[in-house]
Amino acid sequence: MKKTFLIMAVTSTLATFAQDQKSNTIKYPQTNKGTTVDVYFDSKVSDPYRWLEDDKSAETGAWVKAQNKVTYDYLAQIPFRDVLKARMEKLWNYEKIGAPFKEGEFTYYYKNNGLQNQSVLYRKDAQGNETIFLDPNTFSKDGTTSLGGLDFSKDGSKVAYAISEGGSDWRKVIIMDAVSQKIVEDTIVDVKFSGVSWKGNEGFYYSSYDKPKGSELSAKTDQHKLYFHKLGTAQKTDKLIFGADKKRRYVGGNVTDDNRYLVITAANSTYGNELYIKDLSKANSPIVTLVDNFNSANSVIENEGSKLFIVTDLDAPNRRIVTAEVNNAKPQSWKNFIAETENVLSPSTGGGYFFANYMQDAVSVVKQYDYSGKMIREIELPGIGTAAGFGGKKKEKTLYYSFANYITPGSTFSFETETGTSAVYQKPKVDFDSEQYESKQVFYTSKDGTKIPMIITHKKGLTLDGTNPTMLYGYGGFNISLTPSFSIANAVWMENGGVYAVPNLRGGGEYGKKWHDAGTKMQKQNVFDDFIAAAEYLIAEKYTSPNYLAIRGGSNGGLLVGATMTQRPELMKVALPAVGVLDMLRYHTFTAGAGWGYDYGTAQDSKEMFDYLKGYSPVHNIQKGIQYPATMITTGDHDDRVVPAHSFKFAAELQEKQTGANPVLIRIDINAGHGAGKSVAATIQENVDIQAFTFYNMRVVILPKLE
Repeated sequence: MKKTFLIMAVTSTLATFAQDQKSNTIKYPQTNKGTTVDVYFDSKVSDPYRWLEDDKSAETGAWVKAQNKVTYDYLAQIPFRDVLKARMEKLWNYEKIGAPFKEGEFTYYYKNNGLQNQSVLYRKDAQGNETIFLDPNTFSKDGTTSLGGLDFSKDGSKVAYAISEGGSDWRKVIIMDAVSQKIVEDTIVDVKFSGVSWKGNEGFYYSSYDKPKGSELSAKTDQHKLYFHKLGTAQKTDKLIFGADKKRRYVGGNVTDDNRYLVITAANSTYGNELYIKDLSKANSPIVTLVDNFNSANSVIENEGSKLFIVTDLDAPNRRIVTAEVNNAKPQSWKNFIAETENVLSPSTGGGYFFANYMQDAVSVVKQYDYSGKMIREIELPGIGTAAGFGGKKKEKTLYYSFANYITPGSTFSFETETGTSAVYQKPKVDFDSEQYESKQVFYTSKDGTKIPMIITHKKGLTLDGTNPTMLYGYGGFNISLTPSFSIANAVWMENGGVYAVPNLRGGGEYGKKWHDAGTKMQKQNVFDDFIAAAEYLIAEKYTSPNYLAIRGGSNGGLLVGATMTQRPELMKVALPAVGVLDMLRYHTFTAGAGWGYDYGTAQDSKEMFDYLKGYSPVHNIQKGIQYPATMITTGDHDDRVVPAHSFKFAAELQEKQTGANPVLIRIDINAGHGAGKSVAATIQENVDIQAFTFYNMRVVILPKLE
């Protein structure tokens, strides 16, 4: 009787809402329009919502508050929102233990009891006594301050850990005696896009920008500098090591494990870097140039005395490892150590070996090599999916790696470097039966004839009748590869009959530099065409239909969603752009946005580039008289990577011009950034709201899972 009543109640509520939609009862906050006009190559472009770029103004703050009220009032009326939340919390509530690592006399590991907002760093001494070493849940009452990185000194006696407040990319670095757990000196501030790399125990290298004028959340930061902080001294006396001579947007410094060399990388965009080295064993040694241009990606992965092992895509789009002597290490002297193959290489080192992790159609194949370049073995993995890890100190003979795919929760395995045997170290106890689900990879044809791989995951026995709620997720940029991974949120989606599909679009790194370049600048439309073709494939094969299709992506993937929904609004029912790059004419004027020029180009580059960007820029391609899909834009008010003004302006344009009854909402997390460090509670609630909004607008009723 109770079940019958629940079904009737939910159905009744949906019917009522459908009637409300016909009269378009959502009243959006009024967004005032300004008169700003920019001129690009004699073309005038109006920007009526420029005022929303001012993240410090009271007017913007009031707009955010008003938009959130509309959004949360809408979400609150969805009858099964609490059902989704209860199930997601139940699934999420399992113990998670990370791979152990040794520093000094202790073994460290991260652990989360299930629903803790941040994972806690524990350690054990030689006798096996466990203590909490660092608990990020104590950093702030609301969970908005997170651990942004942690690095131990070479002997493990000191540690420097970074914290992020409100999700910001700006970090504070706190230095602690690792044995006594006492803070030893003042906090280092204004660190950004940087790790910490120790020189022995005397101090460490870090990178930062000069503090920008105006808002630190949105003002441009484009000259990165490398500093050395000596313990016991004030930050204002830190020595500038590199970056003062000319502008470089990304600079990093890393000390080799033997403490002999400082390796410096410098870049102006997200692809291609210069490479430098400094001999730390010699006083006042010069910084020596190894690569003097930005035409290839290069990094030193290891050294054996003066012999360097360099990972590069120079003359090898899928990457290779080369060797060179420090005193003769320019590219013309490089010798192949692990040659390029048809698959993309992502190597690591540990236990006295190299591990070549290859992507073969977006899934992992791992091979082990010794220091002479001889292949020892191909490692037998637990299945078809993504393996990551195989890193550690040279003396450690037991390493660890993780393995997961779309239906297998991530497990940690130990690996014995001498025998090649693996064993389960930690397998999570998740209330999800993988045996009831299946993943398969298909290859579909994009607009220009290119074959694109896609993995489709769902319950076994799925009926191909076009009525399955389907989430199509994509990214397609910055050489980033989407490989199989497990997600509690996706598990809940599939439990409720959903299909989850992930295509490996051009612009990503799944097939190397050529694949990446095929989705950049004047080729960017290829990425959108690949995504559109994926949707058309799913519809043609009757996995779904336009009334049951949602598209989702974040950051560059938010651009993907914005461009796709404005180019083909009839193709999907729901659009979910998250923290998206949506104003392609001005993205490079905020924070580190100028560094994305390799992928996008800028409106100042040429008239041809301006016309191309304007032709797909989501903010500039919303038209009156068109019914766009039900849209929920998500962002954070402290996102200082892709500033929320992108999302604000897109929402304002869409709300003004939307035709028909499909809702246009923007959900703005407060004291949240681009996504890193977000608390478990906030992550769960965001995923609940996204799925509730999606199912609701597809007219799919979600009932409590029967125990």
